[in-house]
Amino acid sequence: MPGVADALDGTALLNWGRHTLTALERHRDEINALNVFPVADSDTGTNLLSTMRAAVRGAEAAIDGPIPSAGAHGGRVAGGESAAQTDALRLQVGATDMAPPASPDQDPAIADHRAVSAHGVMAAMARAATMGARGNSGIILSQVLRGVADAVAEGPLTAEALRFALRQAARLVREALSSPVEGTMLTILDRAAERAADASERDLLGVALAAADGAVKALGETPAQLGVLREAGVVDAGARGLLVLLDELVAAAGGSAPARPVYRRGAPEERPSRVSDRPATDVSVISEGSAAADRSDFSADGSGGGVEYSAGAARSGQVASNPIAPVPNPGAVLPTSVVRPAGEPAPRSEWGSGAPHYEVMFLVRASDDLRIGELRDQLGALGDSVVVVGDGDETWSAHVHCGDAGAAVEAGLAAGVLSGIRIEILDDSGHTPTGKADRAILAVASGTGAVRLFEDAGAVVLEGAVTADVLLEAIRRVPQREVLVLPNGALPAHELVAVSVAARDGQREVLMLPCGSMVQGLAALSMHDAGRAAADDAFAMSEAAAGTRWGALRVAPERSLTMVGMCEAGDGLGLVGHDVVVIDSDVRAAGRTLLDRMLGLGGELVTMLLGGDAPEGLSDDLTAHVAAGFPGVEVVVYPGGQAGDLVQIGVE
Repeated sequence: MPGVADALDGTALLNWGRHTLTALERHRDEINALNVFPVADSDTGTNLLSTMRAAVRGAEAAIDGPIPSAGAHGGRVAGGESAAQTDALRLQVGATDMAPPASPDQDPAIADHRAVSAHGVMAAMARAATMGARGNSGIILSQVLRGVADAVAEGPLTAEALRFALRQAARLVREALSSPVEGTMLTILDRAAERAADASERDLLGVALAAADGAVKALGETPAQLGVLREAGVVDAGARGLLVLLDELVAAAGGSAPARPVYRRGAPEERPSRVSDRPATDVSVISEGSAAADRSDFSADGSGGGVEYSAGAARSGQVASNPIAPVPNPGAVLPTSVVRPAGEPAPRSEWGSGAPHYEVMFLVRASDDLRIGELRDQLGALGDSVVVVGDGDETWSAHVHCGDAGAAVEAGLAAGVLSGIRIEILDDSGHTPTGKADRAILAVASGTGAVRLFEDAGAVVLEGAVTADVLLEAIRRVPQREVLVLPNGALPAHELVAVSVAARDGQREVLMLPCGSMVQGLAALSMHDAGRAAADDAFAMSEAAAGTRWGALRVAPERSLTMVGMCEAGDGLGLVGHDVVVIDSDVRAAGRTLLDRMLGLGGELVTMLLGGDAPEGLSDDLTAHVAAGFPGVEVVVYPGGQAGDLVQIGVE
């Protein structure tokens, strides 16, 4: 298809950075208005924009001046760095890193710069973003750029390189956080990486679209994962900014940047119905370009956030013609001071007390991984929102919210040589949580598809062989104070009680939910509401699990005696709960009879979780049987991939 790029070289990647910069400028106010976590200081959009600007300027400096933009939506970025700034970031690009020669019909102004490698551009962008990062979101953005830089070390950005880049970025971000919180940028990055990895498309555009589609779905689910977002009626601000980055990558690969709604604050929905059709989010949206989009007090009624328009929709907005204003050199040493850019609203803290608290950021050099790890632990003991990341070139950027800024700086001095120290005062906030921990859902699951279902619904998943000790250790690794556990039949009741008692301490509340199977766990998870008290949330989820009859279709491994008679090896076994109720030499016939037994007592929804060894066409056969025998009953089928059960069945 004309205009679609199989790979992005250094020039194309720098243009992607420019277009992302322009898009962040366009969405800055929208993103700022969404900002309630971790601190409701309405500056996430500004921080992302400032960090991306530093990245683009760093790449410009590294290649000795701006590269002309290519494409109909291009725009020239003005220069302005000093010689010292250029020398600080310049990369030596050898002959082995050179991009392919320009085509004869290429613009000569662009062709002059094709000797710049993809890795040269992205390494410069990642380093400059790390050095010039603003806020928690800016530091995470720097690691996304670093992931891309690592992926293009040997050549341009291809479909496979993009898959690696997203996986690498997700890993870097999780390693950098002292207490990862779901429903934020890291969750969206995880989902984008997963969707890219699973995409059947082999071209760059297809993989980029898959990543963006995964991100927008995850963005809409962030209020269900983080109570403070649900309470405020918003999606996560940093995650919204990351979606901008991915949408611009779609455009850079030759597609049209997907048209997204404008995410606004709105009235929360009462309660999701189930995992498969839960409203994407609780925020109201306004389509870009509508007359209402310019009204700051407008809130649409009845539509959830995360509404997706066609990926082929026309691109809204073009790159501004004005050059980007000069910014300070991201590598310059800044004096220690309390800073507040003119015109920005005063930020507010998450502690809810009158005592002053601070956002502290600084750069660390002349250090090593061991001391950086110790720094991360020390900052975590002082406060929260801790992120410590590296640029891949012996420089690290640290961020923390704490009540003792001096202690944070002293911890940094013990780790290495500091520069670029920034301290901002945080005031009280009415929107943010009163503690550093939120609620987590820990689910036991097996099978690739089943694991994905639980993760997409916001749960932390424990896979593999589960013992009481393994479950206890998994609970203790969860950073949140409140932990709701979906055991899904992995352990008997007496062991779950013992684990629950052992896991409780003065800092943690653990609630075991009565889920005997994964289909019951999914039903429970569909009723999760982080905005409720933990006990109320656990009660609603337990009620949903109890209201789901569950069964399974299996193949008998050997001749044995069951409560309904003798079975032979290879027979189909239908179980309700843990009891065999059907034996049939025809596995499909056993499945149909099992459904008749389960639906004989009534039911409105049948959920089927297909196992990894399910015979081809089994789900179609069982679905047709329900449609013929039980009109009006809805059937939802998911690929579970679990071993043992050919299909798990839940009836609600």
